[in-house]
Amino acid sequence: MSDRKNVPATIPALGGDASLNRYLSEIRKFPVLKPEQEYMLAKRLQEHGDAKAAEQLVTSHLRLVSKIAMGYRGYGLPVSELISEGNIGLMQGVKKFDPDRGFRLATYAMWWIRASMQEFILRSWSLVKIGTTAAQKKLFFNLRRMKNNLQAFEDGDLNQEALRKIATDLGVSEEEVNNMNRRMAMGGDTSLNVPMREDGDGQWQDWLVDDTPLQDERVADAQEGDMRHALLSEAMDSLNEREKHILTQRRLIEEPQTLEELSQTYSVSRERVRQIEVRAFEKLQKAMLRIAGEKRMLLTI
Repeated sequence: MSDRKNVPATIPALGGDASLNRYLSEIRKFPVLKPEQEYMLAKRLQEHGDAKAAEQLVTSHLRLVSKIAMGYRGYGLPVSELISEGNIGLMQGVKKFDPDRGFRLATYAMWWIRASMQEFILRSWSLVKIGTTAAQKKLFFNLRRMKNNLQAFEDGDLNQEALRKIATDLGVSEEEVNNMNRRMAMGGDTSLNVPMREDGDGQWQDWLVDDTPLQDERVADAQEGDMRHALLSEAMDSLNEREKHILTQRRLIEEPQTLEELSQTYSVSRERVRQIEVRAFEKLQKAMLRIAGEKRMLLTI
């Protein structure tokens, strides 16, 4: 085995991006394994569950994780977090690696590393779930590259030729390409608590305006509505049955009846129905004013 003097025994701690350079420097101290070394370590892990062998297999491939993570920087997520997720994928790959299949660990683990990073990006990039199918995930992670190849650098929708080409190559519909392109152009979700100025004073949420009525206004409106309904119901008792019915059918329902329909119901002319409606409405107004006045007098006693 290679000399492991001055080599860290475990994976270095990875904090924020500020410590990224230190982390990258640390992982370069782990030696790259030769094929026969890798095979023997993998067999020890497979047959005996050797934790030390697993550790050497993982640490010798940390540089591979970092290299892959750099390729996903365009999604606006911290590289340190991408590396952390990729390291989890690497560990899963090491655990499932079969050295007798004849290929190197890096070739096998690469797929686990990428899958782990891509799942993390899809979870973190937007609160709205995207990439629910294999084809949509492929679209999400290949759209930017394909646009560059087609020199489709415009900010708006793709032209029809580029749209058709991408949809055909990735096996998705043109509508899916269009929707994904628009979402990616908007970027991922942004916190409402993000400071608007460098000094940290003011947040985006401070500029949001709620157009809905205040709670006390809604309560007051509801109470006023209830009072008006009670007042109307009481005032309607001042009308006879025919006046009440005509007024209701003409003014108090969503789809009012016509004068012609009501004239046939009561076997009178349309003009007579109109006169009854007007008189009933005047009687209703007077009754409501009278009742409202009486209630105010009671409140003052």
